[in-house]
Amino acid sequence: MKNILCLVLIIVFLAVGVTADAQQAARIPLIGRLGVSANGPRSEAFRQGLRELGYVEGKNIVVDDRDAGGKVERLPALTAEIVRLRVDIIVTAGEIATRAAKAATSTIPIVMANDNDPVTSGFIASLARPGGNITGLSAVAPELSGKRLELLKETVPKLSRVAVFATLSSPAYARVLKELDLVAGALGVKLQYLDVLTPKDVETAFQAAGKGGADAVLFRVANPILSSQRPQIAELAVKSRLLAIYERAAEVETGGLMTYGVSITDLTRRAATYVDKILKGAKPADLPVEQPTKFELIINLKAAKQIGFTIPPNVLVRADRVIK
Repeated sequence: MKNILCLVLIIVFLAVGVTADAQQAARIPLIGRLGVSANGPRSEAFRQGLRELGYVEGKNIVVDDRDAGGKVERLPALTAEIVRLRVDIIVTAGEIATRAAKAATSTIPIVMANDNDPVTSGFIASLARPGGNITGLSAVAPELSGKRLELLKETVPKLSRVAVFATLSSPAYARVLKELDLVAGALGVKLQYLDVLTPKDVETAFQAAGKGGADAVLFRVANPILSSQRPQIAELAVKSRLLAIYERAAEVETGGLMTYGVSITDLTRRAATYVDKILKGAKPADLPVEQPTKFELIINLKAAKQIGFTIPPNVLVRADRVIK
């Protein structure tokens, strides 16, 4: 009888162990995506990156998108929802989303898809050794602002004055402004810096640029400010009859004139490689933060026509994409 009881207990323990192992094996990794405006092309780019690595949604991975729809104030609540879901990894689209995720958890791995300057923002210790629970990709390329200024000069050879719309109080812009000053001096262009802290400041800045005799506008404004006002900003540029160059494709796709900058969709696609490495056991603290490798020039001919301007052929031929 005693032997039979022992045998029964062994069978029960084995059955429980097998069930637990089966449940653990059946668990599909859950990834939470968080951003002020993270859906659309970015969402598809991330999923493409996962597919390239052999992941199939619903089969060996699940992605939960939490998009604030351009409303920054919604991020804390969305972040709390993601944390409560006990996701395996949080993928953030931009600095504001990363800051919200960092405030919400110090244990869940966070993968930045496109943070401008994560070291200056205090998210990581260094690009080579991030430390903590955050890693991913940086969109930092301060020299791009100088290249945008050069592009404006090529587009308007007689360019003499450019209004720079920027969030001047942000520490991430110090290197950018220094680069702009150097390039402007070499090109013989005067810069008019206008501080933009809220969406309401954009219209005031356009008015100041017009009064200051600006020939063009260079946007270097924090993305959450732009993302909630893209169509309105495009309309203000047309109304002011000022050429405007932006950092990201989204601004041109919603009516802006031209952009030259980091391909955010490429960075977002590459974020999938970090997710893959972490799911396979790598620690965020040990994964170096990578920088941009793909850049793009996009020109909106419709916007050019609205302000009565013709893009020079030598500039147009260099465009990676032309919107008609």
